[in-house]
Amino acid sequence: MTTQEAGTVTIYERIGGAEPIGRLVEAFYRNMDTLPEARELRAIHAPDLTETKRVLKLYLAQWMGGPGDYSAERGHPRLRARHMGFKVGTAERDAWLLCMKRALDETVPQADARHAILAALAPLADWMRNQPEGQD
Repeated sequence: MTTQEAGTVTIYERIGGAEPIGRLVEAFYRNMDTLPEARELRAIHAPDLTETKRVLKLYLAQWMGGPGDYSAERGHPRLRARHMGFKVGTAERDAWLLCMKRALDETVPQADARHAILAALAPLADWMRNQPEGQD
């Protein structure tokens, strides 16, 4: 989602930049804290989400075509490798996507942008699974 052709508006620009991404991440983790379907997903995160939120904001900004601060600070995302220490199965994927969908619904007013973001995140979330089907 980070590719930008000359003259093309990125999703980052379309939704309004860093501030809306900050609201999106806050809503995402609020959903993770409150939705019963996300209880197990929340349990694999640290009690204090301050750093996790900061990193996700950087990542999503870059992923949506904004500043490259994530890579400048942390290098290549290597998302799957960074999550290998955690059990990520179908239930965790589905909970993550549910939290993100609800956060997008809450914070991104443009329906086409919400759809584009979720459509691009769904295969990424599926790729993060590290548990065989039926063993998650």
